Amino acid sequence: QVQLVESGGGLVQAGGSLRLSCAASGRTFNKYAMGWFRQAPGKDRDFVAAINWSGSMEYYADSVKGRFTISRDNAKNTVYLQMNSLKPEDTAVYYCAAGVISRATNTYYYWGQGTQVTVSS
Repeated sequence: QVQLVESGGGLVQAGGSLRLSCAASGRTFNKYAMGWFRQAPGKDRDFVAAINWSGSMEYYADSVKGRFTISRDNAKNTVYLQMNSLKPEDTAVYYCAAGVISRATNTYYYWGQGTQVTVSS
C-alpha cells in the first residue's frame, strides 16, 4: 500500500514557476513508476509527466515539454514536478500517482488527493 500526498500548488502569474511535491508513505515507493496528471473543471484527467522507478526515464506531454521537469528522490520517498513558464491553460488540479509507467491513468494503482494550480493571465 502506498499513500500519496501532494503539496506546492497555488496561485501564480503567467510566466511564473511552481514546484509540486508528492510525498509517499510505505517502503515500496522505489518499486513504482510515478506520474503526474492534471484535471481542469469539466475535462478529463490528462497525463502530464512520468518517471520510472530509478529516475532514468522520463516522459512528458507535448503541452508541457521543455517547461516542466519531473524528478524523484527515492531516499526521501518524494517525486517532484518543476513547472516553469506557466500558462493560464496549465490551471488544473494536479495529481500524482504510483504504478506502471505509461501515459494512461489506468496503469497507476495509487493516487493522491490533488493540489490546485491556478495561473492568472
